[in-house]
Amino acid sequence: MTNIAAILGQDEHLLSHTCRTVTKDQLQLPGPDFIDRVFANSNRSPAVLRNLSTLLQHGRLAGSGYVSILPVDQGVEHSAGASFGPNASYFDPARIMQLAVEAGCSGVATTYGALAIVARAYAHKIPLILKCNHNETLSCPPLADQTLFAQAQQAFDMGCVGVGATVYWGSHASRQQLQQISGLFAQAHQLGLFTILWCYVRNTEFKKGNTDYQCAADLTGQANHLGATLGADIVKQKLPTCNGGYRNIGFGHSCDAMYSKLCSDHPIDLARYQVVNSYMGRCGLINSGGPSGKDDLRQAVMAAVINKRAGGMGLICGRKAFQKPLTEGIELLHAVQDVYSDATITVA
Repeated sequence: MTNIAAILGQDEHLLSHTCRTVTKDQLQLPGPDFIDRVFANSNRSPAVLRNLSTLLQHGRLAGSGYVSILPVDQGVEHSAGASFGPNASYFDPARIMQLAVEAGCSGVATTYGALAIVARAYAHKIPLILKCNHNETLSCPPLADQTLFAQAQQAFDMGCVGVGATVYWGSHASRQQLQQISGLFAQAHQLGLFTILWCYVRNTEFKKGNTDYQCAADLTGQANHLGATLGADIVKQKLPTCNGGYRNIGFGHSCDAMYSKLCSDHPIDLARYQVVNSYMGRCGLINSGGPSGKDDLRQAVMAAVINKRAGGMGLICGRKAFQKPLTEGIELLHAVQDVYSDATITVA
């Protein structure tokens, strides 16, 4: 078992924080009975429940209620050269699958082309999730938009258990994206596939001075709430780094309780507000591990600790893992998974 406290170092205090805003007893927390306790009461079909169970019963976290997903859509989102240049072997989608399988991930989420070219070899070995839309990166100047590359039927035909998509909430194109993904998710549920929404906030007006409120707890929390309303079974979000987006930018609607009773400036409490907005945890929150850098292992473990202690369902960790040699990528993913396996790391 990974020594989580040693990796956290000066951030070991995250392991002892007590949340005094929205308490954990008010949340629907991940656990072995999560589908029976939460989704069995929803309008999701038996086929959707089966496929959600497939995700939750696979890999090193099987049966815990937590998930560890390998996402590799950066070849489109950030250009293939920039994403796979640090480790060119990942231009081959089979290597993506190899990493996910050998690391014991719950599932792998990637593009239509990457899944389609290896689907027959891996659909029975690891749960596949088709990421259906992307921000194509050859527009100049760049656009904050997401374009459908694939449909739910294609995911179903190649053996996927779920679909994923992104909406750039707050962008000028967000209403069009909302309508597209509403239709995509409706078709996915009809086919028995579960849905994951990348709930990103995108608007240059949300930056003020040196603070980027695109990662504010109040704005990302509302993005999660919109994602849950859209029909996402799981919402994916960046960890919040600040709060007060509504008030400092000067738009929208807020109340005093959002910044006092419901949240504090502590990283775990900021993430707790994201869980609260995800229907009090009924739509599981997975956070991102962030871009690759010089301190990836500690950053990924810290993100996992914050997510778990906030009441989240898991971590989606891509570049930190696949931009390294295979053995190092597996080691990092195992360390993240060990956070969720460690019974001494509890919900705050």
